Amino acid sequence: MDQGEIRPVERLGKKVQLAAGLNQHDELTAEAMKRGFSCLEQFAQYLSGNTFQAVRVVGTNALRKARNSDVFVEKAQSILGYPVEIIAGREEARLIYLGVAQTQSDDNERRLVMDIGGGSTEFVIGERFEPKLMESLHMGCVVFTDRFFGTGELSPQRFQSAYYAARLELLNIEQSFTRLGWVDAVGSSGSIRAVSGILQAMGEGETITRDSLEMLKQKVLKFNQIGLVRFLGLKPDRQAIFPAGLAILMAGFDALSIERMYYSDGALREGVLHDMLGRDRHEDVRERTINALMSRYHVDEQQAFRVMTHAQNCFRMVSDAWELNEGDLELLSWAARVCQIGLDISHTQYHRHGAYLIDNSDLMGFSKREQQQLALLVRGHRRSISKSLLSGWPKVVSRRLMRLIILLRVANVLSHGRDDDALPEYSMGVSGSNISLFFPDGWIEKHPLTAANFESERSYLAKTGFKLVVT
Repeated sequence: MDQGEIRPVERLGKKVQLAAGLNQHDELTAEAMKRGFSCLEQFAQYLSGNTFQAVRVVGTNALRKARNSDVFVEKAQSILGYPVEIIAGREEARLIYLGVAQTQSDDNERRLVMDIGGGSTEFVIGERFEPKLMESLHMGCVVFTDRFFGTGELSPQRFQSAYYAARLELLNIEQSFTRLGWVDAVGSSGSIRAVSGILQAMGEGETITRDSLEMLKQKVLKFNQIGLVRFLGLKPDRQAIFPAGLAILMAGFDALSIERMYYSDGALREGVLHDMLGRDRHEDVRERTINALMSRYHVDEQQAFRVMTHAQNCFRMVSDAWELNEGDLELLSWAARVCQIGLDISHTQYHRHGAYLIDNSDLMGFSKREQQQLALLVRGHRRSISKSLLSGWPKVVSRRLMRLIILLRVANVLSHGRDDDALPEYSMGVSGSNISLFFPDGWIEKHPLTAANFESERSYLAKTGFKLVVT
């Protein structure tokens, strides 16, 4: 950081095009994985030779879509030595908007951002640094190249097929985006950067217009093979995917009636960096997401705060013995605040309803992994714990999550009375799978409802191999 701004020290980039490596079963091929690992090995060498305060690795559309993404992610993490987050489409859109907004003048005008990636295209309308409407559509320059120009042939018919396929995707968002409206349109990432660079090299200026796109299309169609596309300012590794990107951009202009667009250097990478800085400055968008969930599903804030307070107290008493860290405390605190959201649907099995809502919502700021873990804690915070609840997670992760579930369950029981003054000071200790909760002498006997609740809890935990003793 320099005077509040990010100052790049070094940039490393390598085009891998994972999206091109998805087969007909939506699985990454061995060849695509090999390309990805080769790239990551180069990045790993750079990472190992430097000291960084923070590193964040995110995966986008190709890994969202790949059925075997877990295989790729596991190997990628072993190469890099850092966790890999697969982010949702709208979360990608939010981060892109944040990256673009940091490069624009800080005014109050509403702006539209369009970002064409390899496997998806993101659209966002926002004001200043706040996105108002976000969508991620399943169309990208790599995917469309494979779909419409897979043989290498470039013709007006194939270009129009790509254009109309993009228009069909855009039908889903046309009305909502047009209704909200914007003043300026900004484009980001490779395809739009290439269009902007070519037009500037032609002397067309920095603004992309519908007329300039039509002119560029006619020039592109003079080539009969995508591999032969040549323009001043077009990098060799983008030649083959350029026609597909142009078709998507033209469809975006026509569907949303965009008159002109400016190019921004900021995009996902810059957005991730600024998001990390925001978290360090306690401007974590995840806090806003949790608050929004509580508001949307009419959570009793006092009770949520009560559960969170007890969960945090218990955490601090056992965190060293159970080898839990600050990230675990953060996850536990969020779960405590939203574990009641299912009540807005039904009191019966509300923990299941809450888990479903969290698992299937777009939670801004949360990675797919964080979202799944949050849903898992909410699902496990009461009643019986399914044997399959933690299946599929690595052993070390499932052990950590189970410990957080237990802390949340204890906090939930401690909060049942909804009377803070009636609860005395207590302490908690753990030793492996043994859990002890201590109250003042004679208190638990004088409070039979609390004793009954803990007895039920003792029975539930016993089925998972844990022993709970309350005295």
